Amino acid sequence: MNNSLFAASAADLTIERIRALAARPDQVESLTLEFKREYSKSLVTTIAAMANTYGGMILVGINDKVEPGTERVVGVDAQDTIDKIASGCREKFDPPWEPTFIPVPFDDGSGRSVVVIRVDANVAPRPLLIDLKAPIRLSGQNSTADRDRFLKLAREEPSAGVLPTGQNVMSPNLDRDNEGNPVADFILRTGINLPMGEAGAWRPLSERSVAALAQALNNSAFPAALNTLGHSSYSSSTGFRQHGYNRSRTARLVYRALSRSAVPHPVETVVTVALPEIYGSSTAVATVTIDVLSRVRRYASSLDRVGLAGEEYRYPVPNLLDLFEGILKTTADPKVVAEIARITDIDSSLVAQPRELHLVADRQIKELLRSDSLQEIPGAGASHGGVFRANPALDLRDAADRQEQADDWLRQLGLDAGLIGMENLVERCRAETRSKT
Repeated sequence: MNNSLFAASAADLTIERIRALAARPDQVESLTLEFKREYSKSLVTTIAAMANTYGGMILVGINDKVEPGTERVVGVDAQDTIDKIASGCREKFDPPWEPTFIPVPFDDGSGRSVVVIRVDANVAPRPLLIDLKAPIRLSGQNSTADRDRFLKLAREEPSAGVLPTGQNVMSPNLDRDNEGNPVADFILRTGINLPMGEAGAWRPLSERSVAALAQALNNSAFPAALNTLGHSSYSSSTGFRQHGYNRSRTARLVYRALSRSAVPHPVETVVTVALPEIYGSSTAVATVTIDVLSRVRRYASSLDRVGLAGEEYRYPVPNLLDLFEGILKTTADPKVVAEIARITDIDSSLVAQPRELHLVADRQIKELLRSDSLQEIPGAGASHGGVFRANPALDLRDAADRQEQADDWLRQLGLDAGLIGMENLVERCRAETRSKT
């Protein structure tokens, strides 16, 4: 689920963040999120339904429907509310089980709080029954599992989980020519895993759905970030379109920068959507992988051979910062998310945000970056890339959180490369950007 509050530590759950979530115009109740003004008996059923489906979060003390002029975040008496919910869970659930309760107090001295209920489907017993029935979660409402769904729940191992807890993607490799030499300066990879809806599990990819995803990518922040990576020096680009290996359950959308040099594609990006095979697959998990291949250094060298460039090219840190932020903004773009959700037949709230970034370079990172104010740490050793984890408490739909994550990845890159000065360099980049706006 892409709601960052689900992954945030208790210390990071503040009333300001909850108010910001409740105020978002695009934040509505869904499979994994529900608002409750106060305790009610139906709340216990919602907990069971989320536990039997994808898990989720319930915020008690927030109006689910807001009339003009009505305050949405109203708060409750935290201890009284938690006692009632816990009592209902003990009395109603078979087997007995409780979710996690986190009271988040108001900052006005009123004594009221919002109670955050986290329902982790990976630790809850399955099926979780109420009156010998298994509630399940549909889009923004509760229902009851039919016979097939009930039997599926009963067959699951307690720790099996229904939603991948990790958003791991396989580390990429740089392609090599016939002599074993890398054909790109670096490859950058991120991606997500997604559960499959019932229709998505058997339905092949349609031309229309793949074309809609390509259009969403072309209208996103991604092309501009890729253009910045190449200094806008190439003549044109293809935009995202199907190219190469495409099948009924695999879509491969490729963006290519075009040039008339010996390096025809200074920047190339491949977005791959892979649905699980209908037969012979042990998992119903789809994957979306994003690979960015950069040959800008090689492109600059090809221009140098004809007298059009000077010293050996190195990547400016601000360009990488724009690239990281462009990737993050695209993966959280509502239109891109909606098309991915449509392909996999799931609620858009289940389209997770990427949680790691892989980078593999053809040389040491310190030789790839423009030095600026970066200094090498003596004896730090060599680094040709790395795996950079994301902060799960950050919501990439928020501009400030995206910037924080992109900045953090650059800082990690600098440290792994044995360089100091990256923090100050990133801060200067941000200050320059603010001054221009």
